[in-house]
Amino acid sequence: MATIERFEDLICWQKARQLAKEVYQAFRECRDRGFTDQIQRAAVSVISNIAEGFERGTKNEFVNYLYIAKGSAGEVRAQLYVALDIGYVNIETFKRLNCLAQECSRLLQSFAVKVKSSERQGLQFKHVPRVDPAKELIQKHAPEIYEKFYGKDGK
Repeated sequence: MATIERFEDLICWQKARQLAKEVYQAFRECRDRGFTDQIQRAAVSVISNIAEGFERGTKNEFVNYLYIAKGSAGEVRAQLYVALDIGYVNIETFKRLNCLAQECSRLLQSFAVKVKSSERQGLQFKHVPRVDPAKELIQKHAPEIYEKFYGKDGK
């Protein structure tokens, strides 16, 4: 399995981005600012929590944020039912957005399970060898001094 280096490459993030965009578009004419603000913030929470969890750098935090994002997708779905019941959206818009939110939930669930079962611990635990620039300069320009201080094997 290839290592994903950017949250933008995650399919669940891309789908959450689409959800946020479509929620904003669907409710841009809605005059109920309280409701609109709530459903838009829930949709943005899905995409934001995926990104934040990824950037945290540990597997456990990432999984936790994926489940928070999944919860926000559920919140969007619940609010869509309210929007349908009170006439803020028609049945076609409801079905489209509800399916998109459900797809986000499924992707997040399966990805969280995959991340949880992975042996990788996250970027915070990745071993990155330290390079000493001064040591490299001495080795390059004064090999006799380098060998005197660091030995032939450089340790």
